[in-house]
Amino acid sequence: MTAGRRAPVSTVTHAGVLLHRFDHYLVFILLTLGGGLLIGLINLPDEWYQSLAKPWFTPPDWLFGPAWTILYILIGIAGARTYARSRRSPVMTCWIAQLVLNFAWSPAFFGLKSPSLGLMIIIPLLLLILAFIGLSWKRDRISSVLFMPYAVWVAYATALNAAIASMN
Repeated sequence: MTAGRRAPVSTVTHAGVLLHRFDHYLVFILLTLGGGLLIGLINLPDEWYQSLAKPWFTPPDWLFGPAWTILYILIGIAGARTYARSRRSPVMTCWIAQLVLNFAWSPAFFGLKSPSLGLMIIIPLLLLILAFIGLSWKRDRISSVLFMPYAVWVAYATALNAAIASMN
C-alpha cells in the first residue's frame, strides 16, 4: 500500500462487524424487554392494586403493556449504543443503574404492596434517566433522544406513584 491509500475493506470483515453490532443490539433489547416482561408477569397488579384509591389521571390498565414494550426496546437500543461507544463510562454506569431500579420498582410496588417503597425507587430512577440524557447528549444524541419518552413516562409514573402513596 502506498501512503495515503487504505486497504480495501472486505465484505466478510464488514459483515462480521455488522453482525457483531446486531448481536449487541439483540442482547440489550432481549435484556431490557425480556427482563421487564418477566418482572411484569411475576408482579401483575392484583385485587390489592385494584382496591387502592387512585388519582383521576390513572391510565387504563391496557396502556401499560404496549407503553413498556416500546420503552424497553428504546432503552435496549440506547444501552447497546452506549456500550458500543463507551463500555466503562459514567454514561454506561448510569444506564445499568437505571435498569436495576427499573426492574426493582414492580417487585417493590406490586410484590411487596408498598407504594411508599415504590416511590423511594422511582424518584432516583427518574433522576438516573435524566442524568443519562444529560451525560449522553454530546456524545450520542440519538441515545439521549431515545431516553426522552422514557423520562416523560417515568415522570408521569412518579406523579401517579406519589398520588397513590398519599391517597392510601
